[in-house]
Amino acid sequence: MSGEGNAVLEWSATELSAAIHARKVAPSEVMAVWLDRVVSVNPAINALVSLRDPDALMAEARRLDDAEPRGWLHGIPFAVKDLVATEALRTTWGSPVFADHVPTGDDLVAARLRAAGAVIAAKTNVPEWGQGSHSFNPVFGVTRNPYDLSRSTGGSSGGAAAALACRMAWVADGSDMMGSLRNPAAFCNVYGFRPTWGLVPQDAEGDTYLSTLSTEGPMARTVEDLARLLAVLAGENPEVPFPRRVPDLLTGLEGGMRGCRIGWLGDWGGAYAMEPGILDLCESALRRMEDMGAVVEPLAPPFPAEKLWQSWVTLRAMLNAGGKRALAEDPAKRALTKPETLWEIEQGLGLTAQAVYEASVIRSRWHAHAARLFHRFDAVVLPSAQVWPFPADWRWPQEIAGRRMDTYHRWMEVVVPASLIGLPALSVPVGFGAQGLPMGMQIIGRSGEDARVLAIGQAWHRATEWPQRHPPLVAAAVSR
Repeated sequence: MSGEGNAVLEWSATELSAAIHARKVAPSEVMAVWLDRVVSVNPAINALVSLRDPDALMAEARRLDDAEPRGWLHGIPFAVKDLVATEALRTTWGSPVFADHVPTGDDLVAARLRAAGAVIAAKTNVPEWGQGSHSFNPVFGVTRNPYDLSRSTGGSSGGAAAALACRMAWVADGSDMMGSLRNPAAFCNVYGFRPTWGLVPQDAEGDTYLSTLSTEGPMARTVEDLARLLAVLAGENPEVPFPRRVPDLLTGLEGGMRGCRIGWLGDWGGAYAMEPGILDLCESALRRMEDMGAVVEPLAPPFPAEKLWQSWVTLRAMLNAGGKRALAEDPAKRALTKPETLWEIEQGLGLTAQAVYEASVIRSRWHAHAARLFHRFDAVVLPSAQVWPFPADWRWPQEIAGRRMDTYHRWMEVVVPASLIGLPALSVPVGFGAQGLPMGMQIIGRSGEDARVLAIGQAWHRATEWPQRHPPLVAAAVSR
């Protein structure tokens, strides 16, 4: 590898891909370095699970050394989120019901990653069924924060975020219903992008007409890598409804910050409880954006937060009850299912048609309000999380700044405005708090303007490079 050694772990995925395509580094060399890093770091972090046999991985990588590159990810080791089915590689959804499940085929995300040349080598850890933004489950245990091993990585893409921070991944896939790409990115000082709903299509199973709250998306340590991975994941699936045209995500990426109009929503007029220091850190980032040429304007709450929450919990419960009802009704499965998931199902089973209709009307009204908001602004901004990374032995934060949380997921409410109507939302790192813990900020754009949001994020990354300038100590210690 011409002496690069562990330096290859610090490269962006874009840099690594270019080196592999130019035959300056071989996939087998990359795999050897990656396996060494996993052996050294993963036992302390528990970000990667279901690791394939190292000898088999090395053999696959060697076969790629002289092969014609198949795509952008050719020869790059890749760990897929454990909510995505991967052919011949254990997929558990973090549930003991599926602890030994080995799929016979790939979900769409895994298939597209393979087609782009990725070597699928492991899975990334998740909360059970992806529910609750804290990555622990009875099958694999808890994933720990690289910046403080006593703390959570968030979730549900917590394993992916931790792997990126620790240089056990160059890029990662994730999914986001209730902040699952944004919250762990904030907790681990990396980028997480929830694309406009439909840009990355669903698999052709279950209810593809009503299931419009969740989406797959990319995570990375640079915004360019986000854009390139999104280009791999995006594109029409003719078997599902609501196709969306894939925009050019790279041409305008260097558009800069000057003249960008940003609305600052803060804590939504006090509706969202925040731990001390989070708003201050975000406001400091916004002042820096102003120095870069952006125009920032504080905004009053554009819509009642409690209405958004009512709509969200109703529609979310409906979907959980529809898709997971068997977990509650089968006594054997029920005994193996966490209480938060059972609560979601039971809430959904108790809904009336009128309640679902009213929730959908609120959603439609918020969509219209947001569309008018984007006549004035290129983006609106919120913190990515309401709490700092919390102790890893908690199930979830019971209160924030003295305010009790009335559900297991109320502490993540700040992500709902974007999720409810499928807006593109990029979590960017904004620094560290008094305890040395990371935090992020959501840059939210108009539906379909993913490229514009990424361009704002790219300008921020060029100016700050938080993931590169502030790597976690656990990774730095290994690389010395």
